[in-house]
Amino acid sequence: MKSITVSGKTIEDAIKSGLQQLQVTEDRITFTVLEQPTKGLFGLIGSKDARVLIELVPDPIDEAIAFLRDVMDGMSLQAEIQLEDMGTDAQGITISGPDMGMIIGRRGQTLDALQYLVNIVANRHSKEHIRIILDAEQFRKRRRKTLEELAQRLATRVIKGHKEIILEPMTPQERKIIHSYLQDHPKVKTFSKGEEPNRKVVIALK
Repeated sequence: MKSITVSGKTIEDAIKSGLQQLQVTEDRITFTVLEQPTKGLFGLIGSKDARVLIELVPDPIDEAIAFLRDVMDGMSLQAEIQLEDMGTDAQGITISGPDMGMIIGRRGQTLDALQYLVNIVANRHSKEHIRIILDAEQFRKRRRKTLEELAQRLATRVIKGHKEIILEPMTPQERKIIHSYLQDHPKVKTFSKGEEPNRKVVIALK
């Protein structure tokens, strides 16, 4: 945790000086008063300024990004890491660069594992729960489109064949995409069955 020691005629002045040096707002710090200010003779001679130890509270998202950079460096990968506005309560982080296949893994399994670790790192430094969605080379967007198209095709097959279809095992995130896409379908319904990690989506007639 980064810390600095600052002085000022009052404790408030010392803290203000520290905030200016760190270029952060007061909610990003904790402080400890090392010395109270004292007034000397006639208010001048022998007077002492306040001394305050200011510690910078780590930002959860900054810590998550720093973790990702360490992972990229450890894998000798050149990558650009950017924040993305998800328009939801989640914070998006995207990774781009060459050899992103190593980060994505088979059907996104490596990316999911990395996302899990990133969330652990961020929430370790946050008082409130933070949800981070990690993506690489827009894999999740492309995967969502693929799954939605699959859901549409299979729903049509179920209607024509009057027989339910059981999909291959999927992650909870992928199952959610199928369920959400078909939840308002007038003729089919979806549900999951089986145990993790082999839990599957079933598409059936209503």
